[in-house]
Amino acid sequence: MSTESLPAPINPRDLRVSDAEREHVVGILQKAIGHGMLTLDEFTVRTDIALAAKTRAELNAVLVDLAGVINREPGSPTAIPPQEFRSRMSSIKREGAWQVPREMVVNNWMGSSEFDFTEAVINHADVRITLEVTGGSVELLLPENASCVADDIDVVAGKVENKVGAGSGGPRFVLTGRVKAGSVKIRRPHYTRIGSLTIRKPWRISWDT
Repeated sequence: MSTESLPAPINPRDLRVSDAEREHVVGILQKAIGHGMLTLDEFTVRTDIALAAKTRAELNAVLVDLAGVINREPGSPTAIPPQEFRSRMSSIKREGAWQVPREMVVNNWMGSSEFDFTEAVINHADVRITLEVTGGSVELLLPENASCVADDIDVVAGKVENKVGAGSGGPRFVLTGRVKAGSVKIRRPHYTRIGSLTIRKPWRISWDT
């Protein structure tokens, strides 16, 4: 068969949805109104949109800001797989205005992984990070107003140092997984101002304009 006759690949967002998927999303909206996340008027509008949706993009649009109630079970129309960052005796670094996924897996074997979230684009109330660390190091630099929960990490001959804890109004980072003979450090940057000069530790220098 000639490759010219093959259809172009379809973006998953453009896939058609079934009545069962529409009803599933309406159930999520009902759960959201029960949690006080939606008003009755918002629920009515979003339900109408969900029932009229033809594609997954249209259906998921009514759930984009409801992180706490989205069903991520396999096969769910709203399931989004976590983004994996894999390091094998190598290094990974993310900084600047990078897009942060709702769920991350940091798979680190004898490597180093650095994630600077201070200038990143974070569109979720919660960012969930699963750690699979063996003999490596992971450093997370969180925004000033962020909070971090790291109590459910299984640590074997390793170390998890959380210097962030509670925050105020910012995204919440929830860490789980396993650290074996490795280290995880979670912290916020420290800023020092000298006139128009701002010095950040870890080191970065900027001037007011």
